[in-house]
Amino acid sequence: MTPPPSKPRPALGRGLSALIPDAPSARDIARRDYLSAPIEDVHPAPDQPRRRFDDAALDELARSIAQHGIIQPLIVRQRPAGGYTLIAGERRWRAAQRAGLREVPVVIQKVSDRDAFERALVENLQRADLNPIEEAEAYRRLASDYGYTQDQIAERVGKDRSTVANALRLLKLPPRVREAVESGALTMGHARALLALEDPAAIETAARTVVARKLSVRATEALARKRRADKPAAARDAKPANLRDLETRLARALGCKVAVTPAANGTSGRLEIRYQTLDDLDRVLDRLLAPR
Repeated sequence: MTPPPSKPRPALGRGLSALIPDAPSARDIARRDYLSAPIEDVHPAPDQPRRRFDDAALDELARSIAQHGIIQPLIVRQRPAGGYTLIAGERRWRAAQRAGLREVPVVIQKVSDRDAFERALVENLQRADLNPIEEAEAYRRLASDYGYTQDQIAERVGKDRSTVANALRLLKLPPRVREAVESGALTMGHARALLALEDPAAIETAARTVVARKLSVRATEALARKRRADKPAAARDAKPANLRDLETRLARALGCKVAVTPAANGTSGRLEIRYQTLDDLDRVLDRLLAPR
């Protein structure tokens, strides 16, 4: 049977700069609001936005902690099964483990799952600790799990809405390209340029070229433009005559350009209707929704 975690004892903290809402103030220090908890009783959050930690940077921080201690306490919340879950400070906790600390200073807060995740995200963003994919995944979770709009996400994390929207677009990248962005082989600028290709296979092929040739962002944009310009003719040549005929008939019936793209399985696919103006859209809707 696992013994219950040791009861934290009061401990002094010093030099805390408030990076997240409700972080302890100097007045809290005077009231001895910090506690010292056994390091084995502190656990990382399973939904921590940050997934990659630089080993060299952790070693450097561990040496500093071994010499000076942890200056800024960890923010935690109590776990139902005992012990504590980190809200903010996982990097310091990992470095403290490397430094051989047996106890760490903590501040215990009562917060919801949503607030804990949001605070972890804000702290990582303020410290510039997240790579572009981690940041995008965190925004996606705020939207999908907690119902945030892009405007609300932007307001909560202090970013422009366009920044949030561009970050979320990165999740459309093929898995291998996302891994390249996470590892730093491709930058956010490279990724945005590659997204212009739309087709996952084309994006992946271009990404390999960018990495192999060590292309700049500007060169990547030029590569994407060239491959987009080459795509229509190749696509027309590859598309069967019956599909081209179907596209022509649909375009005449709807008054807009139509693209029919079969899937690889041969039984499903995508029908795309493109309109140039809102008047075009109204006309298409009138024809599609007209009573039969």
